[in-house]
Amino acid sequence: MTSARTTSSDSPHIAFTWGHSALEAAFATAADGTLRLVRLGLPHSPLRSSRGTPIGAPDPEVALPLVELTAVGHGSGWSGPRFTGTAFGARLAYRGHCVGSRPGWEWLTVELHDPATQLTAFVELSSPAGIPVLRSRVRLRNDGTEPLVVQSVSSLLLGGLPSPDALEVHRARNDWLAECRWYAEPLRDTVADISVDVHQHDSRAALTLTGRGSWPTDGHLPMGALTERGGGRVWLWQVESPAGWRWDLGERAHGTYLALNGPTDAEHQWRVRLAPGAEYTTVAGVVALGSGQGAGVEAGSGSGAGSEAGFASGSGSGAGSGSGSRFGSGSGAGFGSGFGSGFDDAWAALTSYRRALRRPHPDHATLPVVFNDYMNTLMGDPTTQKLLPLIDAAASAGAEVFCIDSGWYDDSVDGGWWDSVGEWLPSPRRFPGSGSGDRADSGIRAVLDRIRERGMVPGLWLEPEVVGVRSPVAAGLPPEAFFQRDGVRLAEQGRHQLDLRHPAARAHLDKTVDRIVGDWGVGYLKLDYNIVVDPGTCAPGDLSPGAGLLGHAHAYLDWLSDILDRHPGLVVENCASGGMRMDGATLAVAQLQSISDQQDPLRFPPIAAAAPTAVPPEQGAVWAYPQPDHDDDLITFTLGGALLGRIHLSGHLNRMTAHQLGLVRDALNTYKSIRGDLARALPFWPLGLPGWTDAWPALGLRVPDGPSYVSVWRRGGEAELLLPIGHLAGRRIGAKVLHGSGSAAWDGDALRVSLPRTPGVLLVRLTVQEG
Repeated sequence: MTSARTTSSDSPHIAFTWGHSALEAAFATAADGTLRLVRLGLPHSPLRSSRGTPIGAPDPEVALPLVELTAVGHGSGWSGPRFTGTAFGARLAYRGHCVGSRPGWEWLTVELHDPATQLTAFVELSSPAGIPVLRSRVRLRNDGTEPLVVQSVSSLLLGGLPSPDALEVHRARNDWLAECRWYAEPLRDTVADISVDVHQHDSRAALTLTGRGSWPTDGHLPMGALTERGGGRVWLWQVESPAGWRWDLGERAHGTYLALNGPTDAEHQWRVRLAPGAEYTTVAGVVALGSGQGAGVEAGSGSGAGSEAGFASGSGSGAGSGSGSRFGSGSGAGFGSGFGSGFDDAWAALTSYRRALRRPHPDHATLPVVFNDYMNTLMGDPTTQKLLPLIDAAASAGAEVFCIDSGWYDDSVDGGWWDSVGEWLPSPRRFPGSGSGDRADSGIRAVLDRIRERGMVPGLWLEPEVVGVRSPVAAGLPPEAFFQRDGVRLAEQGRHQLDLRHPAARAHLDKTVDRIVGDWGVGYLKLDYNIVVDPGTCAPGDLSPGAGLLGHAHAYLDWLSDILDRHPGLVVENCASGGMRMDGATLAVAQLQSISDQQDPLRFPPIAAAAPTAVPPEQGAVWAYPQPDHDDDLITFTLGGALLGRIHLSGHLNRMTAHQLGLVRDALNTYKSIRGDLARALPFWPLGLPGWTDAWPALGLRVPDGPSYVSVWRRGGEAELLLPIGHLAGRRIGAKVLHGSGSAAWDGDALRVSLPRTPGVLLVRLTVQEG
């Protein structure tokens, strides 16, 4: 690692740039001595307004300070719902910076200091080489002699974005069984024009989005995007918090600002006390850039573009104009109608960044097919008798992992296991041994052996963080090992929540995993989490429940990293009732992510199509649950929807006819023939991101220097559709149907597909033809 340090506290003005071949950030001090990010964009590319005119020099007074924070006794300069304009933001003066690199990454640390309290802030910026993505987090250190109670601290701040008049803002609702539903509106719909010049004061309004509780992606994904009308620039962001988070947009100096935060006191009951010498580091905030004509953001560029016309009407306008579908006759264009290459480029950059950030693991390249016995199949009621024929059928179909889902530990006869779970011992009633002298786990060991004999890796479901109120573990662990408030152990839906900061809680889970993985030879764990605790826990030493929750969440990820260190071949799937814990911090550790618990095969396509907005394709677990009572079209439909993700096969395969099982085997063989491409492919959406009731959802993946793939589902509408593929426009393209019962042909600049019946699905490979 090479590094250099610059200190310039005596200089009246500081200006410098930092970045790499795909990203350039420019910094300058304002009149008050605070350092500001005045430009973020592509290097060596002149910025232009949406009208095409050159943009003037960066203005530090328009940008925001690098850090804004609030603390007890140190508030803001004005009242309102924002966490900008704070007393600390105006006092944290530049003291120096240090640059460095490590393989694949560039780093910059900026040191700021408040002379009034002796608080020092280190802004830690990083970016993967060759990718236009900026990651930021802030480390605070109390160098004073008095304690400081912090109530909020920013992770990343951008000012000088275009006027709200010029911007559309995009958010993603993320509800149980209805994940990744993106929608858009003009930013001006929320941030009203108050005639700033007349009042000589910026608006106090802000568009704010928050996530609360131990399900950080319940309600909305911790993400957002801004797109510029006419100019093509895109700013796409995520907050990498495994607990509470917040982002907000507002108007400032005739432009727009973006603020990314972890939890705050006002919204998450989060506070931390920094004793003299103590430190605290925020969660990370990340911004990815896309640009159709220019690059990024520059302070001072915000006042233009307000009168420009909006996006042209959608590229998917021909989709689904017929009637008679339970999904209506929607256009199929989704919220992305009319977006250009800048939006696809931003998604590609964020996908590449996520791959660069996450923990390395062979699973990201091999992408084995997983069979899970739960969804629409055993539904938490596994037994040896039920599993053995299912194991044989899954192996015959081509599955490579067989995961026994919930219920394997339930020895009750009345289904009362929910509030007695926690020991994670196999049920002798469900998995009987061969005799009274056998080990208690011999029954489940025999089933796991059968999975291995059929050439598959055995897997088990586990919900590690919960302990039922009737479980012996609830009485066997010390009270401090559980979430508590005011000295009372919390209970949610008949369950207690373990606090992984406590050594007894961690030791209990280490023993559990080492038995399951080390002794039983399980190679795949599905880690679920089905309760929500809000706002958190107040263990001894916690100042607030929000801080306790975030502390536990970080401890959980540390525990997860530790078990992967001890068992490097283990594959972990992250699940929280589907996609309720689909945050960037967790995805950087786990190998797979359950994207939904949706059981209706006709409702799954918009979730599967939009899932790559939250998780790289090779990590997104997509259910495919064909059933013996399905006709061929529905079997093909549910299998086809998973071919551009990670197939999570389910269904009563053992009851299928030879013909039906052949359909399953053919789909898995198709998947295996293309999965080597999926691990490096980048997503695009020919019709824009799907609406929940769109008749024709579509998802594309393009492989750098390789083919492109398009999955398209028909749930209604007319039988033919034209899908524009911008990055292949004007080229000779060969189109081959890999899965489905329709047809596809290249038609100039677009792909023409035909699906004669509903429900229908096509997977098409597009290859550039030489000559």
